Amino acid sequence: MRILFIGDVYGKLGRQMIDEHLARLKKHYHPTLTIINAENAAHGKGITEKIYKQLMEQGADVITMGNHTWDNREIFEFIDRAHKLVRPANFPEGTAGVGFRIVQINQWKVGIVNLQGRVFLPPLDDPFSKAESIIKEIRKETPIIFVDFHAETTSEKIALGWHLDGRVSAVVGTHTHVQTADERIFPKGTAYLTDVGMTGPYDGIIGVQRETVIRRFLTQMPARFESETGAAQLSAVVIDIDESTGSAKKIERCLINPDHPFLK
Repeated sequence: MRILFIGDVYGKLGRQMIDEHLARLKKHYHPTLTIINAENAAHGKGITEKIYKQLMEQGADVITMGNHTWDNREIFEFIDRAHKLVRPANFPEGTAGVGFRIVQINQWKVGIVNLQGRVFLPPLDDPFSKAESIIKEIRKETPIIFVDFHAETTSEKIALGWHLDGRVSAVVGTHTHVQTADERIFPKGTAYLTDVGMTGPYDGIIGVQRETVIRRFLTQMPARFESETGAAQLSAVVIDIDESTGSAKKIERCLINPDHPFLK
């Protein structure tokens, strides 16, 4: 079993990178399951039904979200019929949508969990305890479990990775938009990466027009953030998993940008 996970699709450039590279990535890596985090896919703010359907048509099997899930209010109109969309599971009870799904891929079932951190982010329910209850439920059906942990701090992400070691196949962080170089497999078999990175503008500041961000730092005045234009990047990770045990066997980062061109 091989999972391809693409991080934080941001705006038009991010969507263009999916259109340009996803088929090539699949041809190169031959993933069994493709997951895309798309919480910033609509101009850096949430997702629309059109974009959701477009990503599915381009080859995504599951879409995960994060703290920008509700930024585009159109999501309330389609989330309950978006059967491959997963928003953070630790939103309060009664929130629209679902926080995990179990999907059937060939002869295997795979659990996909989305959680949001609490450090420097809105105070949601405890992701650690929420993970406990969800994983217990999923493991009744499958040991193959992928966790997208959408969180701000490295410490919170690493803590969850160690906490879930041996009980899930992978814990991969999203949200900070910069791919980290700490991929590893923990002692009990859980693949881990602090942040998979962003798919979107390469020359901006985590996706935003750099002049706007720099001016905000210089003046401390509020500013409207817009997506940067120009060069683009795609950030992903590929994880091989033992189907019988759910343990990870290999984890490999993938980064495509003008300084790291994709294999020809």
